[in-house]
Amino acid sequence: MTSPQTTRLLPQAYRPLFAHPPFRRLLPALAASDLGDGMSVVAVAWLAIEIAPPGRSGMLLGAALAAYALPGAAGALLFGRWLRRLPAARLLAADSRIRAVLLGCVPLAWALDVLHPVLYVALLAGSSVLHAWGNAGKYALLAGLLPAEQRLAANALVSSSASASIVMGPALAGFLAAVISPAWLIGLDALSFALLAAQVGRVRGASGGAGQDGEAGQEGGPGTAPVDADRSAAGMHLLHKQPELLGVLALTWFFNFLYGPAEVALPLHVTDDLHAGAGLLGLYWALFGAGAVLGGLAAGALRRFPLWPVTLTIVAGWGLALVPFGLGAPAAVTLACFTLGGLIYGPFTALSYTLFQDRTPAAWLTTVLAARSAALLTAGPVGTALGGPLIALMGPRGVLAASGVATVALALVAAVMRVRTGRRAASRLA
Repeated sequence: MTSPQTTRLLPQAYRPLFAHPPFRRLLPALAASDLGDGMSVVAVAWLAIEIAPPGRSGMLLGAALAAYALPGAAGALLFGRWLRRLPAARLLAADSRIRAVLLGCVPLAWALDVLHPVLYVALLAGSSVLHAWGNAGKYALLAGLLPAEQRLAANALVSSSASASIVMGPALAGFLAAVISPAWLIGLDALSFALLAAQVGRVRGASGGAGQDGEAGQEGGPGTAPVDADRSAAGMHLLHKQPELLGVLALTWFFNFLYGPAEVALPLHVTDDLHAGAGLLGLYWALFGAGAVLGGLAAGALRRFPLWPVTLTIVAGWGLALVPFGLGAPAAVTLACFTLGGLIYGPFTALSYTLFQDRTPAAWLTTVLAARSAALLTAGPVGTALGGPLIALMGPRGVLAASGVATVALALVAAVMRVRTGRRAASRLA
């Protein structure tokens, strides 16, 4: 339990969260799974490089990173008929259990010397099949547990936990990769999801029926209610009728898509261009995470600013942070740029989720967030899948720079379109 003295040391926006028992119990479990995923940022890529056939590391790396996320979009569509009826807590628990089992098979297969690249990609793909629903369940559960005025602070805290894991996870993975195989690090990620599944069950039971079928919405909060087929269809139509939500969704899709090739290029930039090891790769992600933690915690103070100028500034700033890689800047400079990029990117996730939570009726929130996750899950993996061929043409540095320039261009195009849309709306009112 958080002591009153410790609570007084927290910023005002975050104090009510730590006075809320279900949220206080859930947060450490989310942080543990975030740490596991933080280690996997390095481990998944490094293991792909280790087991790849000669000359095929770029292709396998892109396939592994894509497989770690892309099937979640298919799962959102294929299993929606059944999963959209489930409460948010059960969705999060189901996703966590599948990740725990299938990611746990990676170190087992490695220990038995049967971890073929095809099996590796298949296990990663299976582990992500419910990711869209699990992610939707997480944020819908938060919306159901907390009053509306506390959601932005909760989203900022949860997204900052994910960012903090990128500080500790990659750095820890880079250190441990010199001692043990990255396969065992993926096993630790599996263990973290097993812990999350167990804790979600406790929170579900303590929230007065949040995990019970049929009547969850009556006692478990609006965000935990099951969604029937009619409401699900209405929720999808609601998303199409919200131009601002669609605009943010489109911008985020292209933002994540352009990030994908950079995620593939960075490990190969470390190995091929800088001739370094997993420790330096971990340092890149650790510094990015440190910046993202600071930026994410600052999100609680950004609600009074207009959404679009802040969002477009974040997109353009991240793009500019990548450009020095293509100019042949030394590692010290690009490390500083990656840190700044994390600081700029930090508030993005919290702002995006808060907008969706605020503009979506509570009964449809899980379905709308699942549709959002499904759409976005196609972006990064498609980008990472393209990363391998692009690296073969341009080299790691060229891909990093091209990703940055294209991201800046995306922000400029979105700004122009936003201005034009505003002018059209004003002329109609006139």
